[in-house]
Amino acid sequence: MLYFTRWRALGIILTALVVCLCAVPNFFPEAQVKTWPTWAQRRLVLGLDLQGGSYLLLEVDSNYVKKEKLEQVRDDTRKALRDARILFNGGVQIRNDGVEVRITKEADVPAAITKLREVAQPIGGLLGSSGQRDVDVTDAGGGLVRLTVSQPAMIERMRKTIEQSIQIVERRVNELGTVEPVIQRQGTDRILVQVPGLQDPTHLKELLGKTAKMEFRMVDTSVSADQAQQGRVPPDSELLMSASPPPVPYVVKKQVLVSGGELSDAQPGFDQRTGEAIVSFKFNTSGARKFAQATADNVGQPFAIVLDNKVISAPVIREPITGGQGQISGSFTVQSANDLAILMRAGALPAPLTVVEERTVGPGLGQDSIEKGELAAYVGSILVVVFMLLTYRLFGVFANIAVAINVAMIFGLLSLLNATLTLPGIAGIVLTVGIAVDSNVLIYERIREELRGGRNAISAIDAGFKRALATILDSNITTFIAAAVLFYIGTGPVRGFAVTLGIGIITTVFTAFTLTRLIVAAWVRWKRPQTVPI
Repeated sequence: MLYFTRWRALGIILTALVVCLCAVPNFFPEAQVKTWPTWAQRRLVLGLDLQGGSYLLLEVDSNYVKKEKLEQVRDDTRKALRDARILFNGGVQIRNDGVEVRITKEADVPAAITKLREVAQPIGGLLGSSGQRDVDVTDAGGGLVRLTVSQPAMIERMRKTIEQSIQIVERRVNELGTVEPVIQRQGTDRILVQVPGLQDPTHLKELLGKTAKMEFRMVDTSVSADQAQQGRVPPDSELLMSASPPPVPYVVKKQVLVSGGELSDAQPGFDQRTGEAIVSFKFNTSGARKFAQATADNVGQPFAIVLDNKVISAPVIREPITGGQGQISGSFTVQSANDLAILMRAGALPAPLTVVEERTVGPGLGQDSIEKGELAAYVGSILVVVFMLLTYRLFGVFANIAVAINVAMIFGLLSLLNATLTLPGIAGIVLTVGIAVDSNVLIYERIREELRGGRNAISAIDAGFKRALATILDSNITTFIAAAVLFYIGTGPVRGFAVTLGIGIITTVFTAFTLTRLIVAAWVRWKRPQTVPI
């Protein structure tokens, strides 16, 4: 156990040195680090509790998700029956968390049920499906067919909505130029957003609160806005108001010609003729084709640009627009045009988000956390160092050197990962110092036992390292499993603690069984001791 080849010893020293050097960028100003090569710019990012910032807890509107699913089932039901040429009375209605349709002829009910069961899709898609369908189709008697969305299907749809919302929220937050935001799911219907360094979350809340569901639809000219306001709205249209004051009513067809999801880019700008703020947009290939077809078929007719069920603009199509691009004007300010461009680029939220909890951590409080965390780390480390020196003398010095390198390696690995350091993360590092010392204590006490058993100095040292190995591995593996569980099921600060603890365990095993042993082996070869100063 005490023999090291030259290459093995050199490999251990180089590994420790390289990992420790990864922590160097943290000791230089950020502006100076940015002038270094890209590979050398990795450093620790201070979390919300250490540098201040904004904390938002967002909740997805589950009722909206359910309503949207039922509307999709209703539309699919209507289309399926029309394609099969099965007559039905009174339209397709949403009632009692389900969709109902009354078939005109009783003889057509079995065929209608068979056709409507084709509407149902496997839960989770074709791959990884449990075989269960998202819609249950039943015969309620009297020609009435009821389609009910199953509970597992709603849970799966909610999961997908949350995942999609997280991606879009992340894109919107990153568009603001913030540094290292933390965005993750919390519970079944909530999203946690932490933005270090952002002291005023008002603008962020405004951006995140908008669903930004953009659609291009035709204006229904078969009825006037006044008639629609009196309740005479065609079944395939709806009454919408303009986004800019004073509100102007528009009768807009429900059919979406092109959705905002088919936009490839959106940028704020100014109209060269009028000088007013506008938003220029481009469609992807599919969207450009649909837009060209829609404008070619409706020359001379007004079409509406709808954002979150409000009409931004309703220009008349003068000629087919085949270039796949256009612009939106609507009394924008420079800020509102920029915000709209961000929302259009990031995509539409699948469901509205509401802020259920909001906190702002000031930079002063963050600095106070850093100072107290540093104080706790210094006091704990000093007490550990003093204890090891008083208890194990020269071998305590060896242990302290290894622990110092261990901590430097932790910071090096965290910097290499661009990890976010939080107050619980500092606690994890302090705990790691104790675990590292514990490994050395086990080795040294084992050496003492071997000496009491009559072994000579070198044999006792060798046996102490060899026989303590299994115990140390067992204790560290069980702790690492606990850290892995915390990382898997935890969120936010809990994960930060788990990451630092897990990395600390890995570096502890490395330093205890390679670095400390290498230092002791070098001392043994140099001194050839007859007694052990322990």
